[in-house]
Amino acid sequence: MADAADVNALSFEKALADLETIVAKLEGGNVPLEESIALYARGEALKARCDALLKDAEARVEKITLSADGRPTGTQPLDGE
Repeated sequence: MADAADVNALSFEKALADLETIVAKLEGGNVPLEESIALYARGEALKARCDALLKDAEARVEKITLSADGRPTGTQPLDGE
C-alpha cells in the first residue's frame, strides 16, 4: 500500500477508486485490526484529497452570462449572482 504522501499525486478518479476499494475491504470485516487501522488512515487521506479536488473544480466552474437577446456575453463565477 502506498504512503499517505502519495495520495496528493492521485487524480480524483484514482483516489475515489482507491477509497471505494478500502470501504469494500473494511465493510467485508475480514481484515485484521492493524490492517484495518492502516486502511482507515489511508481512506481518510483519500477522502481529503477527493474533497480538495472537488472544491478546486467547483471554484473553476463558471456560468455563461447572456445578453437580453440571449447572446453569450462572457462568464462569471457560478456563485456570483
